[in-house]
Amino acid sequence: MKTKIVTSAKRDKLFDVVVLAFCIITFIIIVYPVYFILIASFSKASDVARGNVWIFPTSICLDGYREVFKSGEIWVGYRNTILYTIVGTILFLVINMPAAYALSRKDLKGKKIILFYFMFTMFFNGGMIPTYFTIKSFGLYNTFWVMVLPFSVNVYNIIVMKSFFDNSIPSSLYDAARIDGCSTTRYFISIVIPLSKAIIAVMTLWTAVSMWNSYFNALLYIKDDGLKPLQLILRNILVKNESMNFTGGTSQVAVRQLAEVMKYSVIVVSTVPIMCIYPFVQKYFNQGVMIGSVKE
Repeated sequence: MKTKIVTSAKRDKLFDVVVLAFCIITFIIIVYPVYFILIASFSKASDVARGNVWIFPTSICLDGYREVFKSGEIWVGYRNTILYTIVGTILFLVINMPAAYALSRKDLKGKKIILFYFMFTMFFNGGMIPTYFTIKSFGLYNTFWVMVLPFSVNVYNIIVMKSFFDNSIPSSLYDAARIDGCSTTRYFISIVIPLSKAIIAVMTLWTAVSMWNSYFNALLYIKDDGLKPLQLILRNILVKNESMNFTGGTSQVAVRQLAEVMKYSVIVVSTVPIMCIYPFVQKYFNQGVMIGSVKE
């Protein structure tokens, strides 16, 4: 009996070692590319091109960041992206949360038909050209609102929030509120929203990241430089500098090397602000998404 217990303990230890080794390898595979981008953005272009940068920068060099921030357009892009992200996220919550809550109510008439109508749009849409003409006919083309209004409804996120409301907000709570004379609107604002902080935090982050990284809609629907988001302006800076020589008579090889380092600098510039938000909402992820996905 004692031998069996010792053998079982050894197997458990071996299993723990294998799992730990797998987790460490996976962690390195995921984290190292991000770390490499960061150190490469602070390294000399020639060192990155020769493959000398692996663990630490061989020497601190800010040429990539200087070229990126040389253009005054980048500050306009930051301003626009921050506004698009804030307004778009607020608009998303205002539109999608009531829709998700309404679909979670069992007494909603025509619930299955409405839900089918929502889900149908996940698989079929009019296409790029009809959408372009629709936006233009509504007078949204080349305006601030084209980035936040036409695409403010996200069916997938509505279904996630609906699942959360179904499984996390007991129907008996609504019955008790109705007995006390609480209206549906007041119940949603005063009771449902305070109990949904977890899913609100998750949806806020998802939407903010999506809005921050959005550039394709701007590429299609915005032509005014003063309205372009950060991602599109950074793309234009990269394209411009890859096709033109830098000042100072640098060689073509040096131009290509600096353009390569600029790519790393652009990634850091565009991702660091939104990554700073993540630690504040990370604790809500399991609570917000998993609670709504598990039916007890």
